[in-house]
Amino acid sequence: MRHRCGIKKLSKPADQRRALLRSLTTEVIRHGRITTTLARAKVVRSEVDKMITLAKDGSLAARRQALGYIYDKELVHALFEQVPTRYGNRQGGYTRILHTVPRRGDNSEMAILELV
Repeated sequence: MRHRCGIKKLSKPADQRRALLRSLTTEVIRHGRITTTLARAKVVRSEVDKMITLAKDGSLAARRQALGYIYDKELVHALFEQVPTRYGNRQGGYTRILHTVPRRGDNSEMAILELV
């Protein structure tokens, strides 16, 4: 039974899954939008929302948590400077998933994950 096991496995071991989510989260924050599979986009959306929520908090502990998760140090500093003005009055839902055409090789559902 998988009752209350909410994490998506993405067909990867835990260390590879964690590295994949960290890199995709870093790229979403850096570029503002990425194209990936729908399953990955749905999982990465929650991680990006957590990082933006940490940046809205703005405390030293939140900054250290973000530095431990996002790969680029300068990106974290830019995130903590820009987020309070951009998402200050927004209570969540910082990302948007747009469905696109299926991938040509294996017909996998593709999506664009972008910051609102």
